[in-house]
Amino acid sequence: MKNGLIHIYCGDGKGKTTAATGLAVRAAGSGMKVLFARFLKNEVSGELKILDAVDGITVIHVDKTFGFFNTLCDREKAEAEETYARLWDTVCEKAVSGHFDLLVIDEFMAAYNYGLIEHNKALAFLESKPEELEVVLTGRNPDEKLIKLADYVSEIKKIKHPFDREIRARRGIEF
Repeated sequence: MKNGLIHIYCGDGKGKTTAATGLAVRAAGSGMKVLFARFLKNEVSGELKILDAVDGITVIHVDKTFGFFNTLCDREKAEAEETYARLWDTVCEKAVSGHFDLLVIDEFMAAYNYGLIEHNKALAFLESKPEELEVVLTGRNPDEKLIKLADYVSEIKKIKHPFDREIRARRGIEF
């Protein structure tokens, strides 16, 4: 594969992470090397156990997770900003190393929209990424600049969701 393209899986429906995870598994099953990073999610999601076990997939884990960013106090927000700035730097370093064919950044949009990933740095990375690197970004409300850069934009639209009836996330289905 000579031209790595940019995918965005966005929308308010369930399935953005599931789609990105499926593509990561498909790519690894085809002999590609995958780098998988997650912003603003905890380390107990069921897919991590499987992704860690798949040859060809490297998951970048974080030492601490913070929950929903908009519920954090100022001290926690500052700590989250430092943690995710380091994560972004790590992702960029590894992605440009030439050792990976596919980069998945789960919940990129939330990190971008909250300013946890500097907009200029993110756009510069995507514009100058290694030519052969395929990139998948997930999350709600992608910026118009990101949509213009992307080659694929798939919106997952919620028609109905159990959360609307106050049914909490279930292990193995939502996380």
